[in-house]
Amino acid sequence: MNTIRWGIIGVGDVTEVKSGPAFYKAAHSQLVAVMRRDAAKAADYARRHGVPRWYTDADALIHDPEVDAVYIATPPDSHAPYALRVAAAGKPCYVEKPMALNYAECAVMVDAFEKRGLPLLVAYYRRCLPSFLKVKSLIDEGALGSVRAVNVRLVQPVKPADREQAWRVRPEVSGGGHFHDLAAHQFDFLDFMLGPVVEARGMTGNQAGLYAAEDIVTALFRFRSGVLGSGTWCFTAAPAAAEDTVEIIGDRGKVTFSSFTSAPVRFTGEGGAQAWELPYPSHVQQPLIQAVVDQLRGVGECPSTGVTAARTSRVLDWVTGRG
Repeated sequence: MNTIRWGIIGVGDVTEVKSGPAFYKAAHSQLVAVMRRDAAKAADYARRHGVPRWYTDADALIHDPEVDAVYIATPPDSHAPYALRVAAAGKPCYVEKPMALNYAECAVMVDAFEKRGLPLLVAYYRRCLPSFLKVKSLIDEGALGSVRAVNVRLVQPVKPADREQAWRVRPEVSGGGHFHDLAAHQFDFLDFMLGPVVEARGMTGNQAGLYAAEDIVTALFRFRSGVLGSGTWCFTAAPAAAEDTVEIIGDRGKVTFSSFTSAPVRFTGEGGAQAWELPYPSHVQQPLIQAVVDQLRGVGECPSTGVTAARTSRVLDWVTGRG
């Protein structure tokens, strides 16, 4: 198939800039249909993005004969139900992250697509961004030597939406809280660089009591390679305490980088220090979406699959005791 024609289920905020435009800007890709339960909002999105058809019913979009593949961009509680309907319709699927509420749901999704021989791909887009690929290249090329340890620190102040019980801090909708939403990106990228985490445990707390989900998490984890990791995630700290740092330590050097800002990638080794500024693209998911399109056309391979994304959800379950 020369051009992949996409339908999107759930055209909310994430699809306005991060992902949606990439489906009609990527090479050999078209966005032909969108769905949202609110008809006015679905029609408005279609008009603004030049999409020819819109729906309020997901099944109508999934079974549209001119839709070749489906992107699920709803909150995590509906990822598995929608994905299973896409699989039953015999179509490839690209799912937002986290892949589902927990590892058990992920496993069901993976099994459904594997049985039908269909691609299941997941929106862990850091696997294709220049700054993160730079970190991976430093490790792969041996600049750090043998990797020994990883430390993750993510500290943020309370977000206004947290006080309004936004869906991201409602475990029944998101699977957890901000840890589930943000640490998922970090653990997935660590998996991409260093291989699977095979053991993890954590402690969680709800110190501010603003919502049901945990607002602080600490974790210890071990990779299959023997590399050890630790992390702290706090989402109710003072603004002055905010931090977003991942540090990877080897026997010949170390690299530090940010997970959620465009701060430079910094390397310190035997030859001194270096830094690279590699800003995000305008549509942050476009490099990964291009990889998805290339795989569906049979001319490439997407690095973020249902199998790799399920591993990340398993780590989140281990750390928080959910799932």
